[in-house]
Amino acid sequence: MKNGVLPFNVPFLSGNEIHYIKEAIVGRQLSGNGLFTKRCQNWFEERYGFGKCLLTTSCTDALEMCAILCGIREGDEVIIPSYTFVSTANAFELRGAKIVFADSRDDHPGINEYSVRDLVTPRTKAIVVVHYAGIACQMDEIMNVANEFNLFVVEDAAQAIDSYFVDSDGKNVPLGSIGHFAAFSFHETKNINSGEGGMLVVNDQQFFTRAEIIWEKGTNRSAFFRGEIDKYGWVDLGSSYLPSEVIAAFLWAQLEKIDEVQKKRIALWEEYFEQLSGNSCFRVPEIPPFATNNAHMFYVILPNLESRTKLIEKLRSEKIMSVFHYSSLHKSMFFAKKHQGDNLFNSDFYSDSLLRLPLYYDLSLDDVRVICDKIITLC
Repeated sequence: MKNGVLPFNVPFLSGNEIHYIKEAIVGRQLSGNGLFTKRCQNWFEERYGFGKCLLTTSCTDALEMCAILCGIREGDEVIIPSYTFVSTANAFELRGAKIVFADSRDDHPGINEYSVRDLVTPRTKAIVVVHYAGIACQMDEIMNVANEFNLFVVEDAAQAIDSYFVDSDGKNVPLGSIGHFAAFSFHETKNINSGEGGMLVVNDQQFFTRAEIIWEKGTNRSAFFRGEIDKYGWVDLGSSYLPSEVIAAFLWAQLEKIDEVQKKRIALWEEYFEQLSGNSCFRVPEIPPFATNNAHMFYVILPNLESRTKLIEKLRSEKIMSVFHYSSLHKSMFFAKKHQGDNLFNSDFYSDSLLRLPLYYDLSLDDVRVICDKIITLC
């Protein structure tokens, strides 16, 4: 609590960030793809079994790399949920794709997996799923559709670090390891952060080399530094996607504490759930049986926009900061005239009704109880 206010978010700090940043500075390799970059990438590959990991300056950059790797061209169609952040769609729009928006589920803001098949046409090239709030989409259904129609699958796992899909055998499969590609975010609002930052995951081995080239501005520079070639040059599309060693050093300090962070966040999430369940004024999150919970966010779903707006204002008057989330992209100023599909009722409903509550490492269980008491009273 700062100045008597409970903010919506406070970025986690492990305490070792400055130490590792100083180590990077003393080492005089600051431009990226150095010791800390490799350390972070190896950590993800070993802990979660990801194919190839490449740190990026943002999740947006990772998604743009996904679009290039999918070979998206003018006129290709890409299926994307409407209830998501603009970067999910923008990355593919930039390559000339026609975005085909899908609705959310009735019971969760994530994509309605069983609507995807009906959206596939001969021009469809990829399906992009968003693991909203770190909760897995039904990936068996998504992969079945993708395999049937020979489509790429991109997991927008921006919010999904340390979360899993529970497959038909009851096995926990890490989110980000299932599709051909995945994108993670380390923005300051995420469980683990580097201020800004992200990561591309490539699970299909045939794309390992090209991904690294795109990451290095379209050059084979990384192969040169490994001694695999005598000189490097421009060999493909690409951009400046890799982060500095300062960002990677910050991230490494966070990754060392991930188990501690997750334990605390899950305890806070469960306290919210226990205190707020069963209230007739709003709904609490539902975790499907095929998903685990990484406690990225806790939200309530109000009946309508008016009731949500009133609750936000009432909580603010009590110095508790709560925020809404996405607005349906198919109704955005940029895209509305392009949308040729059906009404997406669930996406629009969550746009009007979902309210995110404070959830961060420095929050206490007592803070959560105060917030819950206020919500119950004010509703």
